[in-house]
Amino acid sequence: MTTTVRVPAGWPATEEEARAVQDELRARVVLDEPGPPPGTGLVTGVDVAYDDELDVVAAAAVVLDAASLDVVAEATAVGRVSFPYVSGLLAFREIPTVLAALEALPRPPGLVVCDGYGLAHPRRFGLASHLGVLTGLPTIGVAKNPFAFTHEDPGAARGSASPLLADGDEVGRALRTRRGVKPVFVSVGHRVTLDDACAHTLALTPRFRLPETTRRADALCRRALQEATTRP
Repeated sequence: MTTTVRVPAGWPATEEEARAVQDELRARVVLDEPGPPPGTGLVTGVDVAYDDELDVVAAAAVVLDAASLDVVAEATAVGRVSFPYVSGLLAFREIPTVLAALEALPRPPGLVVCDGYGLAHPRRFGLASHLGVLTGLPTIGVAKNPFAFTHEDPGAARGSASPLLADGDEVGRALRTRRGVKPVFVSVGHRVTLDDACAHTLALTPRFRLPETTRRADALCRRALQEATTRP
């Protein structure tokens, strides 16, 4: 089932408005909770796909059993792109449809894994943090690249990590999930420690570089977008 989403009333329309929302919500991020134990309970991947020409965004939420990595539930949502592309403000393009996909799930999502950033963000408030604050759920970000942050290359072995640094502060980690393969970039979103965020990421990457949550959600949102934009 796919939920159709409208841009919420009062949604930020300018960069200034969006940054003001980030400033307000950033103070609510919780950093001193460990989060659920890695490899237990449920874990949900969220991802989005766009057709900017048609002004359409599709979001997917895929719930996995954390121990077996079997899919136990999924939902999609499709709506209008709710904000122009601005680096550092991508959450405002994605949040309404991602929230709708999460709300359409038949069970609580548990830990939510975002294809993007949490604290590893220029304003320390990426999608994972934004989504966590709005929902109250534990969230982490697992990104494909390090954004603008510096890091040493981690060791070649799976599980090796090095800090992502911003002005000397650790805002995330470059984490090797496959031996000799480019690392992923893990950061805390909300209500999870960085150590546990990395442990969750390793538990979700038994075979591939990217977490199974991200792989499943990516495939589902692309399919939802295709269906939404090719109907007669």
